[in-house]
Amino acid sequence: MLPKTPAKGMRDFLPKEFALRQHILSVIQQTYESYGFSRIETPAVENIELLTSKQGGDNEKLIFKILKRGEKLQASDESNMCDLGLRYDLTVPLSRFYANNVGQLPSVFKAMQIDSVWRADRPQRGRFRQFVQCDIDVIGEESNLAETELISATCKALGNLGFSDVTVRLSDRRLLNALAEKCGFAEEQKSAVFIALDKLDKIGVNGVMQEVEEIASGKSVDFINMINRITSSSNPFESCVKELGGCLPDEVKQNIEEILYVANKTVANGRVVFDVTLVRGMGYYTGTIYEVSLDGFAGSVAGGGRYDKMIGRLTGQDVPACGFSIGFERITLLLQEKGARVAKNRGAAVLVDKKLDKLSRVNVMKNCAELRRDYNVTVLNKIKNFGYQLKQLKEQGYEVIYEYKNGAFNKID
Repeated sequence: MLPKTPAKGMRDFLPKEFALRQHILSVIQQTYESYGFSRIETPAVENIELLTSKQGGDNEKLIFKILKRGEKLQASDESNMCDLGLRYDLTVPLSRFYANNVGQLPSVFKAMQIDSVWRADRPQRGRFRQFVQCDIDVIGEESNLAETELISATCKALGNLGFSDVTVRLSDRRLLNALAEKCGFAEEQKSAVFIALDKLDKIGVNGVMQEVEEIASGKSVDFINMINRITSSSNPFESCVKELGGCLPDEVKQNIEEILYVANKTVANGRVVFDVTLVRGMGYYTGTIYEVSLDGFAGSVAGGGRYDKMIGRLTGQDVPACGFSIGFERITLLLQEKGARVAKNRGAAVLVDKKLDKLSRVNVMKNCAELRRDYNVTVLNKIKNFGYQLKQLKEQGYEVIYEYKNGAFNKID
């Protein structure tokens, strides 16, 4: 027999599940539109050269690659058998989209993308191989007006979905570089040190210390002690500025200060805090980085940052860019666990005899057209087990049920 279950890491959605997903997407889209973001769409399939351009970090290891077709495949050697792949995020395709269409876009472009992406990841709770991302990006704005708009819009979207316990953790890749410089790490060691720091919540202080010691022997103690002093302070950002001294550029300090001040004055359903341990895995981030967490849920539900160098790799000229992405699948899972339901539109069912003549069918369809002004209407043949049919219709949410008989619609109580 042929398989009847979806491929591993993929899912089917029943009508109730799909309705909830569509409701959540609608709320997110309407919120983003209210902030001036315009929705665009890019292909699911991109050229493999773009997807493997060293901009996606470890996600490039998870690409679903597409074999060349026909004679092209037959003529390819084993190392050059793929020329396309499924996108693993929406940021890399957005950069290509912008580079290709820049002449038709405004100088500051506020883009919204809500689409599926694919990663050959190990499926687990809240993680799948095909999943939806909800992205907003501001391209062409070099000031932190972009960051404050993105944070505000994302928190508002989460608030409109019923989340009042939002925490935005904020840092900056340039600050992390200053931290590594202060501790004496070589340039080639920084990336590995940041990866180790990013695991703090999973492997603990001792685990991070051990990994850093393997990267740079003799420097792990000073590094961990500095992190501990900063995180245990009543004001972690001020403590971090003091620790880093002249290693931290003034513009980075001012940038974080301004975002913290403006965002905390304007985000109604949460708070924005500085977190020196925040790293973010993508290799394309150049400045501000941030993640969103919710009370009672382990891990982040949204994240993003500034990537001012990515578009320049396609155009030859750097363009300021900043984005935020909501983890739609995790948000949906949380709402399902809370028992969230979608209020259905008013529904009516019309039951007809299987042997209804064609003139009567015309009469039924015309009457249903009138009825659809007030209801979503379905027309069904009446079955022998009438009681069971009525039970099913009520379970599906049809609040009004009619039986067409003797040329008229008779309401069934």
